[in-house]
Amino acid sequence: MAKTHALTELPAVAGSLFRPGEPGYDQEVAGFQRAYTHRPALVVGALHAEDVRSAVEYAARHALPVAVQATGHGLSVAAEGGVLISTRRMLDITVDPAARTARVGAGVQAQALIEAAVAHGLAPLNGSSPTVGVVGYHLGGGMGLLARTFGYAADHVRAIDLATADGRLRRLTPGDDLFGAVLGTGGNFGVVTALELDLFPITAVYGGQLTFDTRLVEPALEAWRLWTRDLPEEITSAITLMTMPAIPVIPEPLRGKYVATINIAYTGSEADGEQLVAPLRAVGDRLADTLRTMPYLETDTIYSDPPFPHAYTATNALLSDLTSDAARAFLDVTGPDSPVPVVAGFRHLGGALSRPGPAGVAIDHRDAEYVVRFITEPEAGGTQVRDRHALIAKALSPWMIGHHLNFLYGAGDWADETQTRTGYTPETYTRLTEIKADLDPANLFRYNRNIRPR
Repeated sequence: MAKTHALTELPAVAGSLFRPGEPGYDQEVAGFQRAYTHRPALVVGALHAEDVRSAVEYAARHALPVAVQATGHGLSVAAEGGVLISTRRMLDITVDPAARTARVGAGVQAQALIEAAVAHGLAPLNGSSPTVGVVGYHLGGGMGLLARTFGYAADHVRAIDLATADGRLRRLTPGDDLFGAVLGTGGNFGVVTALELDLFPITAVYGGQLTFDTRLVEPALEAWRLWTRDLPEEITSAITLMTMPAIPVIPEPLRGKYVATINIAYTGSEADGEQLVAPLRAVGDRLADTLRTMPYLETDTIYSDPPFPHAYTATNALLSDLTSDAARAFLDVTGPDSPVPVVAGFRHLGGALSRPGPAGVAIDHRDAEYVVRFITEPEAGGTQVRDRHALIAKALSPWMIGHHLNFLYGAGDWADETQTRTGYTPETYTRLTEIKADLDPANLFRYNRNIRPR
């Protein structure tokens, strides 16, 4: 249980303050992830970097832990007591079309950045959901729609503005030890108030979805597995297997069915794209085939992530290979007969993701060829969900080389040091604990996949 405080003194900020039981508190702590909710002793609704700095300085002075939330998509460890800094009001975006860069405030969501960049014939390296916070996405590494073409989004950050536990505002640039440590560690070293990042001259993408009915799920997975063995870096793809909910928002042909959906994003021409995907269409009839050349503004349709807040728990495994045995093991524990409904699938890595990033950036396991993700609904009591996650991980253990932080959602008390360590090599983890001990010896920033001070 986090240390509580009487809060007889409050931080001096231009933004709003909220305490339990006061109007606006419940709305302020609510995020996209509804499996867990922060319950801090104080919420600081920051308007700008100085508000963030003041809130951090206040928390440090009173030995209160600090949580941060913009959209709440990646919430894993909920704050009980302490101070929550809400950055949702920090929405400034500045695009420099000549330099092909953007500066974004801590509360900016992907859709807003996409719209700002597209106005100049440019695009960011965003992920699949338009409602994810840009800062949190980059702090976890950022494995996006065009990841095989351009690599991790974190590798294309130009500068970071950070409030640290000593109450300072720092501007970090490549070459600083702290700059590299911040990227890939999900908020362990302070509160990011702004990022400066690269944009790319992309205006359209060939992509969409191919969805196959139950009888073609296994052939679709096998075809996709073989197809990914020899692809140009310009194609980034994934396959998801799930039983579609039988609810009105799901199109009638898909409702209640166990299906396989292949998601594709290609930066080449439509003619080349059509030729490249021919082996996938050869699997058989599709329930849906939405492949087309689309303006970058419409690329959220490639995955069609749920736009509404909901509860979910998820983990992942980075794999050295996806062999036929690995695919079989995966199907055996995630199929429609699983006692726990699972949304599961693979993303194809390699390409630019396999190349070294800027010196010191804390993203390891770049030799992984695939990442497998499995998402479940949280469980109220009992261990069935946790046991299912463990069973999937065990089935894939011969090929597993670690975790990717961006795809660890929920889990609460499972989010322990052992799990965090698997995201890094031993050498990187040791370096990060040493930097943590120097900058945040009291572990003020611990409501995350925590790296403890050494």
